[in-house]
Amino acid sequence: MAAVMIGIDPHKATHTAVAISAAEEPLGELQVRACAAQAERLLAWAAAWPQRTWAIEGAGGLGHLLAQQLLAAGERVLDVPPKLGARVRLLAAGDVNKNDPNDARSVAVAALRSAGVREVRPDDHAAVLKIWSKRYRDLGRTRTQVVCRLHAVLCELIPGGLSKAITAGQAARILGSIAPPDAVAAARCELAAAFLEDLRGIDARIRETRKRLALAVQAAGTSLTGLFGVGPVVAAAVIGDVRDVSRFPGRDHFAGYNGTAPIEVSSGPRKTYRLSRRGNRRLNHAIHMAAVTQIRHSHSEGRACYDTKLAEGKTPKEALRSLKRQVSNAIFACLQADARRAAAHAEGPGDIRWGLVVKLLCGFSWPGWGRRCARRSADRLRGSGGGSRGGGRTGCAGRRRAGLRRLSAGRSGRGRRVMR
Repeated sequence: MAAVMIGIDPHKATHTAVAISAAEEPLGELQVRACAAQAERLLAWAAAWPQRTWAIEGAGGLGHLLAQQLLAAGERVLDVPPKLGARVRLLAAGDVNKNDPNDARSVAVAALRSAGVREVRPDDHAAVLKIWSKRYRDLGRTRTQVVCRLHAVLCELIPGGLSKAITAGQAARILGSIAPPDAVAAARCELAAAFLEDLRGIDARIRETRKRLALAVQAAGTSLTGLFGVGPVVAAAVIGDVRDVSRFPGRDHFAGYNGTAPIEVSSGPRKTYRLSRRGNRRLNHAIHMAAVTQIRHSHSEGRACYDTKLAEGKTPKEALRSLKRQVSNAIFACLQADARRAAAHAEGPGDIRWGLVVKLLCGFSWPGWGRRCARRSADRLRGSGGGSRGGGRTGCAGRRRAGLRRLSAGRSGRGRRVMR
């Protein structure tokens, strides 16, 4: 448990910080303007508490930039969901007024007492996927708005309007066939033409964003796209929201996070489960799209699972929910396999070799390379029947000194290749 927990209530213009002790006693309060020096001012204020941890409400939203700045300064930062802070404030005794200092204190208490608060990590490639996934989602919503407005205008020009989805080409043909009889109809045609131009522009941006998503997913090297019904758009949404799959102990926890696990609403001897409306709804929607795609293709394994559930007497919605859970399990397995492959690649001998060369030549190292080297040396000594953990570190240091002598003397062929 942290000796001092500093809760921050971030806003667009200001950030309010409140420091509390392990006994939830207030230690200090500060409000800073959201500017280029915000992190420096907060760090200078918190210098009196060396053993501190920062808790930011919604570190993926308005507090994202501040959280990343504190991480870059070497601080430990926790991400507190807004609902968790609100519950602490609701159940608190005494002053429960809604203001920034009380919100910041509730965030600090929530981070201090809750074991499930996630630690903030530096932005990686998953953040890139999340950015373009959000862009694709926003463009889709904007397109829906434009199409609805175009349908409304066409209903005033054509009796009954159009009963189905409309495309830009279809709308152009319809508008070309309309001869406005008066000025009012001409104005409606001009308005429909403006909506049509907006629709074409949005379609072009959607195609461009889909290409960017495909390139970003390809760069991630994920195996998710090998699942039937999971394309670049769904894969980007999943990776962008999950990021670190190791924070889920198992597939059941992952299903609870994405809302595909049912909720128990039992009472007494009556055991009942119902549909979950909790969890990450963006991730749930991505799983839903993959499941629906599988159902539409009769040769897919998902369709076979769906038909099996129907044959067991399940309703179509119940069969779909069961399939979504199976898709969730498959996605979790792929994410775990990707994580293992990435860890094996990062822990490969090439990383240790190059990290050693960088250490010897430049005087610095990659984070954790020394610990990995010591651990591997100790494991090799144990495997050969002798040595201890301390012996492993001594052997690693000896190899580093020997490598330094070889590089300085120019007798190492590997060292010569690196120098060239």
